Formats: sequence, C-alpha cells, structure tokens
Amino acid sequence: MEWLITPFEVGFVARALWGGLLVSAVCALAGTWVVLRGMAFMSDAMSHGMLPGVALAALLGGSLLLGAALSALAMALGVTALARSRRLSHDTGIGLLFVGMLAAGVIIVSRSQSFAVDLTGFLFGDVLAVKRTDLLVLAAALAAALALTAAFHRPFTALAFDRRKAATLGMRPALAQALMIGLLALAITTSFHIVGTLLVFGLLIAPPAAVALWADRIPVIMAGAAALGGAATAGGLLISWHFGTAAGATIAALAVACFFASALAALVRDRLPIRPAVPKGH
Repeated sequence: MEWLITPFEVGFVARALWGGLLVSAVCALAGTWVVLRGMAFMSDAMSHGMLPGVALAALLGGSLLLGAALSALAMALGVTALARSRRLSHDTGIGLLFVGMLAAGVIIVSRSQSFAVDLTGFLFGDVLAVKRTDLLVLAAALAAALALTAAFHRPFTALAFDRRKAATLGMRPALAQALMIGLLALAITTSFHIVGTLLVFGLLIAPPAAVALWADRIPVIMAGAAALGGAATAGGLLISWHFGTAAGATIAALAVACFFASALAALVRDRLPIRPAVPKGH
C-alpha cells in the first residue's frame, strides 16, 4: 500500500488533493443543474469566455480571480440579453459570445511576452501548485454554493424540468435562471486558476452525467458526483505521480473515462431482459 499513500505524504500533492476534492464538490453542485438543465454548451462558453478578463488582469498585474469574475459576469449578462431576442436561438447567442470573448482574449494575451505559457496555464491550470489561500477560497466558494443550492432547490428543480410549470407555480424562472448561471459562474471562476478551464468543464459535466444514469434524486446525483470527482482527482494524482503524466489532464481524462464506463454499464443494464417475479409456491 506504500505506492498508494506515499504520494499524498508530500505537501504539494496533499494540497492538490484537497484542492481537487473542493473543486469536485463545488462542480458537483453546479454541474448537476448544468446536466439536468442542458446547459453544457453554456458552461463551456463561460469557462473559455473568461479569457479576456484573465488576460487583461495578467497584463495589468491585477487579480486573476477578479478578472475572471468580471468576464464571467459580462458573459452571463450577454447571454441573458441575447436570450430575449425572438429572432436568435439561445445556442446562437451563446456561440457568438463564446467566439467573440475567446477571440478577444487571445488578442489580449498575444500582446504578452509569455503567450504560450499564459494560454497553457489558462487551459490546464496547475493543480500541483495549490496554495493554502487557494484552499480557503475554494472552501468559501463551496459554502456559498451549498447555501445557494439549499435556498433555491425548489425553483432550480422546477426550472430544470419544466420552465412553464415553474412560471405557473410562481417560481420566477427568470430569477432562478439568473441564480443558476451565477452558481455556474461561481464554480468556474473559483476553480479555473487552480485546475484550468478544461478540467473545470470536465468535472462540471462528467461526474454528474455519470451518476445521473443511475440515480433519480437530485441530492443523490450531487453527492455521487462529488464522490466520483474526488475519486478521479485522487486516481489522477496517483497516476501522475507514478507515471509522470500531466496531473490536471490526467484527472480530467479519468473523470471522462468514468462517465463512459458508467454509460456502457447503463447500456448493458437497459438491454438485459427483465425477469418477471416468480410467485411463491411455484
């Protein structure tokens, strides 16, 4: 068992594990609504749409977290504004903002002397460089996400399954949608500088989608997604330590592999013949 324990006795690997566990929990809360609401494209667009704010903050020597938050806010406001247009589909508006924000970010980053390094760090992060302050930020984000999810569980649930019914029940779907986007932005902005946008997107989608194939209760999906994301984090760090692979990419690949394994198992389950119950005495 030494090969299993030894890596986590090293300080930076232990911090990476805790950081990954906190990111997994935050992403499980937001990602469950993303999967149930069908917001995967929006989450991808928001994660990459943060690049202009991050790049500008880096060039000006400001806070990357603040830059990411401002970009995410601009993206959310833009999506909300375009969604009101009856001539443009929701996906069209998101796609246009996605391309525009990403292009603007690359233009800004190209003005830096360390273009490749900056862009690579933005996409893949550096999970092995997690600091104690990062853990505190993630813990605060998790507390906020838990509070938001608990306070608006009913409106979020109604919105996820039937927007019209949510309006009929007086759940204020527009407000619920805005808060759901806010929860998504919280998960992305507090996690990207640690694990990168690609890993954030992977943990947002893969674990909840994998668990949703087997569970039909939202709290169960959230708990299972957090556990699966945590397992992918621990397993990815172990593989990275013993085989010298990129830690963030290995975690993301393992999370996605768990989804495909779950989907394959669910497919086999659905194709198995259901045997009728045999009455007692026969």
